[in-house]
Amino acid sequence: MILSYDIEKGRQVAPILYEAFRTTGIHGRVDMPEDRPPARVETGSREHLLFLTLAVSLDYQRDAYALWESARRTYEDPETRYLFDPGALHEASYARVFADLEKYNLSKKHHADTTIWRTVGISLYKKWDGDPRNFLADCGYDGPTILRRLKEDRHPANGRMTWDFPFLRGKKIGPLWLRMLRDNAGIDCMKNLDLVPIPVDIHVARASLCLGIVRGRYEGRLKTIFEEIRHAWAESVMGHAAGDRPMIALDVDEPLWHLSRFGCAKRDPEAGRCPFRARCELGAFCVEGKVAIERQMVSLDTGKSEEDGSSGEERVAVQKGRCPGET
Repeated sequence: MILSYDIEKGRQVAPILYEAFRTTGIHGRVDMPEDRPPARVETGSREHLLFLTLAVSLDYQRDAYALWESARRTYEDPETRYLFDPGALHEASYARVFADLEKYNLSKKHHADTTIWRTVGISLYKKWDGDPRNFLADCGYDGPTILRRLKEDRHPANGRMTWDFPFLRGKKIGPLWLRMLRDNAGIDCMKNLDLVPIPVDIHVARASLCLGIVRGRYEGRLKTIFEEIRHAWAESVMGHAAGDRPMIALDVDEPLWHLSRFGCAKRDPEAGRCPFRARCELGAFCVEGKVAIERQMVSLDTGKSEEDGSSGEERVAVQKGRCPGET
């Protein structure tokens, strides 16, 4: 299958996304589910960073609004607040953590989520004195180094080496965490964030495809084209400003998320008609054609394949993965 990047269009769209989200909003939305800290938690404090770090570790195949509301309710209950304290978490039994993560539906995949939560919290306790800022400082507050350490850092457990930061080390959640640290916790000293890719999920992917930033014909797993979407936005933001600094791919994550959730998700997946197009901030850039996403699979037909690509577009081949043993 061949897809095209429309970087020229991406460069038109990026500043509109950025400015709209910070002024009138995308479909009237100017905030994110994680924006509000729990009651009496100071923005940028150690407690706030622990709240963001632990909660975002469970941000996979979840409704974001439900996740963050459950996290706030869990924190605000004195009986379950200990879940956000790495030292107390270290002393608590697996059974207690399991039960308390369920109390406000913070965990959905209960055993997996309990393991993730305990592993991240106890890793912070044992290695970083229970403070994510110590880990960030050890990485020199360098974006790519933080992502690399999230992927690589391990510790011995039950006779084998285990990742310190399960799921937080993922291609979506790692960059998402860095954006939250910058935008929500106010950590503005991180370096080289221009080298951090946009955290692509189903919403960022759908909005990117409906805008035609990545377009063409493709049938298969949605995740297979995530790298193309990351590349397209890394290129599209170049040369733009975000306030008094250069724009980076992380700057369009939030508006794309809202564009999909409250707009593109309502589009007719087969015909491409969108009921919000006339009043959408990006409606003029929406492409015709099929963008059908279901159960992590996508069926895409928005034209401009290798036969009819135009100037301003870069074509890219998408290779389907092989099973072990195939040649």
